[in-house]
Amino acid sequence: MSDIPLDNLDRRILHLLQIDARGASDTDIAKETDVTGTTVHNRIKQLEEAGIILGYNPELDYEKAGYPMQVLFVCSTDLSRRTEMAEKALEVRGVVNVREMLSGEENLHVEVVAESTSEIEESTDQLADLGLRIVSSDILAEEHVRPWNHFHQEFAGEDADVAEEIGSPEE
Repeated sequence: MSDIPLDNLDRRILHLLQIDARGASDTDIAKETDVTGTTVHNRIKQLEEAGIILGYNPELDYEKAGYPMQVLFVCSTDLSRRTEMAEKALEVRGVVNVREMLSGEENLHVEVVAESTSEIEESTDQLADLGLRIVSSDILAEEHVRPWNHFHQEFAGEDADVAEEIGSPEE
């Protein structure tokens, strides 16, 4: 599957999983896509094997879970060591996400959660000890995420009302 582009059914399955991976059964997705549950199951398995679906992770509200401090550190490292440093940063206490930027000086974005300012300071020290230069840090207030809408493609056999229901904009 990784050698051929995704078709509309694959895109729709991915979109529906992004909306509710935990609650969407193969049968539920089959009803939404007008194919059998077996077809959905097989497609999901192929998407997993191709490395397109990497996992099923819960979205957390860290503040409600007891970690009110959420900070984004914008860091700099040598481009040749970016991946190595990203992997090391993931081992720092409180780090929940590391994003590698393609190029530029500010090429690692590290998200840290903590219970207190002192824990954030500890994480800051550990990141610096790794050799990362912290360019800036910002306290995160809110994060807004939405399922990818597949470049506004209409799904085969859909009318505009159905497309809107699953998150695709009307054309």
